[in-house]
Amino acid sequence: MFYIVIWLIVAVISFILFKKSAGTMTLLKPNILSIVFYYSLFISSFIGSLLIALNIDKHYMIDLLADDRFRTIGFFAICFVMIMLPLSMLFVTKLIGFNPEKEFNDYINAPVQIENDKMTYLIFVGFTGLSCLSILYTVYHLHSIPILELLRGSSNLAELRIEAARNFGGNTLIRNIFAIGLTPLLSMITFIYSYKTRQLRWILLFFITTGGAVFIQIYDLSKGPIFFYLLMFILLLLYLNIIKLNWRRIAILGGAGIAAIVVMYVFIQGVEDVDQFFDYNRGPIGRLILTQIAGFYFHLELFTDRMPLLFGQSLPSSITGLYDIEQVRSARLAMEVYFPTRVEEGTAGVLNTLFAGEAFANFGYIGMIIGTVYVGVFIQLVYIAFLRIPKNPLFIALFIYFTVNIPRVVIGGFTDFLLNILWIALIIILTSPFIVLKVYRLFIRRRKELDSNIG
Repeated sequence: MFYIVIWLIVAVISFILFKKSAGTMTLLKPNILSIVFYYSLFISSFIGSLLIALNIDKHYMIDLLADDRFRTIGFFAICFVMIMLPLSMLFVTKLIGFNPEKEFNDYINAPVQIENDKMTYLIFVGFTGLSCLSILYTVYHLHSIPILELLRGSSNLAELRIEAARNFGGNTLIRNIFAIGLTPLLSMITFIYSYKTRQLRWILLFFITTGGAVFIQIYDLSKGPIFFYLLMFILLLLYLNIIKLNWRRIAILGGAGIAAIVVMYVFIQGVEDVDQFFDYNRGPIGRLILTQIAGFYFHLELFTDRMPLLFGQSLPSSITGLYDIEQVRSARLAMEVYFPTRVEEGTAGVLNTLFAGEAFANFGYIGMIIGTVYVGVFIQLVYIAFLRIPKNPLFIALFIYFTVNIPRVVIGGFTDFLLNILWIALIIILTSPFIVLKVYRLFIRRRKELDSNIG
């Protein structure tokens, strides 16, 4: 009963703090903060923490903990994150003078600023060609394409998925930035231009980029990416005021999503035990509420009792390389310690979990505290920045991209919030041509003004 009372109090306080920072927490108007709360924290972390604290999880991963005291330590650590993360966001809100409810509603209702000139179109044609070539490059450097092996009836799909992810033969930056990262953004941008201009040239670009985006989400049989891509398009339609969500539509979308997950588990993972789809500790439900957070408990135990703290070794390689330190991801170490057989068989990758786990692995409880504050400040600044910059196709697409991907990183690790090469690269790549173009046009305008004054 004690844990349940604490859990309920923390849940209510966390929700209130998130609402004060986001402006709205309704599912009918999702935003970065509400998705972080509902998906990354409440569903993927907080529900499981209560079951684990009460020792009623009956989950195969939690059973691997050698010391049950980490059930309690982990519970209170997650309670801390639930409070401190939105508290940090609220601090930024008050400091900057951000009115979340008004500014979010103003953004949703604001018109889209379109520049449909020839140069803009040619820039996105170039981006489309670059993304298509990157997809072909990715396919060329794969030993086998998991999605095609599925259609052929292959029985070792789990190994093929890991091989496609970890043993990619080409340059991972090309794959991750130009194929996986850039293509979905281009599909959203070209959709906005297609919808606003109704021009065939933009419609053709939309179909090309969307086809590439769908393929790159499913080629390795990962279940999550395609759902997050579809979520991006739902948000796009909402932010363009093309559709409005209601509870009936949410129920339909939720039902379709559940059906798709069941189909994926049956055909991709070969699950035959239908009962596990309804068990809280197995199948899709168990994966969401227990498997995802189990890695956090492993991090606490592993870097308290079994291994020394990493002290920055899992920071991005671009940082560790400056000090001649080999990068070691804590999620990979946890997988090697707790699931050595799977690692040897090549069917296991990394044990990603709540960002606070990686922060703890590097700098202990101090790292967890400072890391939680930092992530809260980071997310809130991103949220405020996108609500205040011009609402044009490029920035709308980037806003939605971060709205969907930041919550994924919250349960994927801490170091990606320190230096995320993918995010930085996408912003630079997409904005650089327009910055150069704007500077060039400004130069030409000034030159004409000078010539006219002289004349």
